[in-house]
Amino acid sequence: MTEETKVPVLEQKEPQLPAKMTVKEEILDIVEAIRRNDNSSHNFLLRVVQPGLAGLMDGSVSTLAPIFTAAFTTHNPFIAFLIGMATATGAGISMALSEGLSDDGELTGRGSPIVRGSITGIMTFFGGALHTLPFLIGNLSVALVTAYIVVAFELVLIAAIRHRYFGTSWLLSTLQVVGGGVLVFIAALIFGNV
Repeated sequence: MTEETKVPVLEQKEPQLPAKMTVKEEILDIVEAIRRNDNSSHNFLLRVVQPGLAGLMDGSVSTLAPIFTAAFTTHNPFIAFLIGMATATGAGISMALSEGLSDDGELTGRGSPIVRGSITGIMTFFGGALHTLPFLIGNLSVALVTAYIVVAFELVLIAAIRHRYFGTSWLLSTLQVVGGGVLVFIAALIFGNV
């Protein structure tokens, strides 16, 4: 191949980090991106979707074992509800601090740790509390069946978010998320039936 016939190689540019924003400016920027339906930008994925998904996954999966273990051992839906809400609250606080303290956003451009931590904490609490609410039903069997349905919805929602925003195939995403949920549920069965 001669020098004249070589195909030029395009240089890939590094993504530009956003200018430092205050927490208020970042929240307004996120709200504006949501209003414009601009949910494909790199910044939106790093600042909102990824922290929210991490929280939703943690809240939905990690709280399964304590909630269902409480239901299986006590046979009291209200006790399972209290343990579930305590677990969801603790997980939300823990994940908010973990996300907020892990990266100040300066090097990675992931935005304010306060905003990311808040998104992660709220979504963790939401994921844990959602399948806890059925235990307000007084009948344990009905509460369990309702909670199973809610957990299935949560896992499908997580798979859908991964598919939509990160391009993970439906099948792979579903297998990974449901597989993780099944492992945690097995732990609940083991500890709940000792």
